[in-house]
Amino acid sequence: MADEEIKKEDVETASEEMKETENHEEEVSEVDTLRSKVKELEETIADLKDKALREAAETENYKKRLRQEKENAVKYANEALIKDLLDPLDNFSRAIEASETSKDFDTIKTGVVMVEDQLHTLLKNNWGLEAYSPEGEDFDPAEMEACMMQEVDGIEKEKVLQVFLKGYKLHGKVIRAAKVVVGKPKKN
Repeated sequence: MADEEIKKEDVETASEEMKETENHEEEVSEVDTLRSKVKELEETIADLKDKALREAAETENYKKRLRQEKENAVKYANEALIKDLLDPLDNFSRAIEASETSKDFDTIKTGVVMVEDQLHTLLKNNWGLEAYSPEGEDFDPAEMEACMMQEVDGIEKEKVLQVFLKGYKLHGKVIRAAKVVVGKPKKN
């Protein structure tokens, strides 16, 4: 019986050792699986970091491009206006040159008036600029600046007696008020 007990113990020990070996193999397998998952997750994290950095760089480049486009838009905003003004400027130069050699002041004056008309037409048609001279009209403080006031007989409301400086509107908006002398009714 002792032999049988020893054999039984040996079988149990061997069985326990096999179970331990199997458990150890399972643990090793689990560790390998976990290592594999960790490696996979590390690669995913690295990819995500790379994508995030690229997107941040793209966003920064986009902002820089927008900033540069805005600077250029501001810098060259008046380019078309300047191009439109080149012909009248050339005509003024010709008038100045003509005045140096010619003593025909009427012709020079006519040329200068033509250039002024060219400028006004160009600015009105291409840019929406209109000059106004409100002489004889009712005084309107929204469009006019009173430089002087005079009491006048025979008027019931304030009227523009004289225009010192024309006013200008850009697409209907006053950009420079006309500077005027205003007549006001005399107090009795």
